[in-house]
Amino acid sequence: MLSPMHADFLDKAIERTLRALYSAALYLLVPITVYHLIWRGFRQREYFLRWNERYGVYANAHVVPADRPVVWVHAVSVGEVNAAASLVNALRASRPDLRVLVTTITPTGSARVRAVWGDGVQHVYLPYDLPGAVSRFLMHFEPRLALIMETELWPNLLLGCRDHGVPSYIVNARLSERSLRGYRVLKPLIARALRTVRCVLSQSAADRDRFVMLGASTACTQVTGNLKFDMADADWRRFSATFADQIGKRPVWIAASTHPEEEAAVIAIHRRLRQRWPDLLLLWAPRHPERFKAAMQQSVDAGWRVSTRRLTQWPDRDDGVFVIDTLGELAVFYGCAQVAFVGGSLQPVGGHNLLEPAAAGTAIVSGPHLHNFSDIASQLEKVGALRIGVDADAVGDHVAQLLDDPAARLVMVAAARVLVNQGRGALQRTLAVIAKDLPPPT
Repeated sequence: MLSPMHADFLDKAIERTLRALYSAALYLLVPITVYHLIWRGFRQREYFLRWNERYGVYANAHVVPADRPVVWVHAVSVGEVNAAASLVNALRASRPDLRVLVTTITPTGSARVRAVWGDGVQHVYLPYDLPGAVSRFLMHFEPRLALIMETELWPNLLLGCRDHGVPSYIVNARLSERSLRGYRVLKPLIARALRTVRCVLSQSAADRDRFVMLGASTACTQVTGNLKFDMADADWRRFSATFADQIGKRPVWIAASTHPEEEAAVIAIHRRLRQRWPDLLLLWAPRHPERFKAAMQQSVDAGWRVSTRRLTQWPDRDDGVFVIDTLGELAVFYGCAQVAFVGGSLQPVGGHNLLEPAAAGTAIVSGPHLHNFSDIASQLEKVGALRIGVDADAVGDHVAQLLDDPAARLVMVAAARVLVNQGRGALQRTLAVIAKDLPPPT
């Protein structure tokens, strides 16, 4: 039997070996990361910019003033930035002596950070999980606390936080069955990385159990709830009143966060619905900015008059489709529709945020692929606040039934509001847990 000292030595040797193999594989893939940035850049030009940040190299513009300690929040893209907003706002309000750094991976996430906080927070892209890039990032910004949103499990990042003495938390943590299976190959390394985390603050008991199965310590994993329940209510009532003044009393449905594979279905559903309601307006918000023009062109090709948020601000009374080609406004546009289809659910993407339409008083319809939001979807469906279609035709049936039945919509909306109100509190529970690792007030 190994002595504690020898067992510790062996464990560290295994970790070094696993980490070396993982890092070597990532370095071999660096040319592919460059190709990926170029390929994405042809679709969204922002991917051609700020490559230095993605490799942990920072210019003078990113000099960190030493007057305030840094708390770092990582939110991969728009959805995670929105979920983190209440947490960041609470930290800024209660601790003005702190400097908050928010990192993202996507340009849309970056744009959302700037739209929400402007220069009120520091912002860069999170570098790739290369040990050198991670080390440069941590040495440059010197965060005193790391709050990593949802499912960003990068071994070198988590182990680097430990090596640099940065306490880290996985906040609003979620882990689907599919993601758990996907991490299986790296489980020996990820398990070690998770054991360096101060605490995994999970959205649900099922998420907590899956993190434990992946290697997190049971003692350092707890359920704090979903921060999305604590998102500030969008001022959708005033917005929807202005919207109604522009279009009159036309029926409206919204197709939100749609992916390219779902676009033909949206066109087909809207064509079918307009046979019943000739003045029906579709609000269409593709998930990715590079699809804004495609959505507009497909709607024109279908024979409808089309306008967009950027071009005309509001839809005209004769428009058949209004494309929401801006970021950060989806929450208020939900309040302008009687029925919402939330995309990413007709294809195996895993769905998108169902709580925004729930909070905005809109009846919700989705496709069957909801593994990224299985807990919220289950809760909404259980109380009768969500209808799930097995395919595009069934989604269209649900939208048609709800447009035709105001009483059914009211029942769904009321149930959703109760659920949203009951779910609040994750923010305060999260703040209570991380309080012991916040830098002391200066």
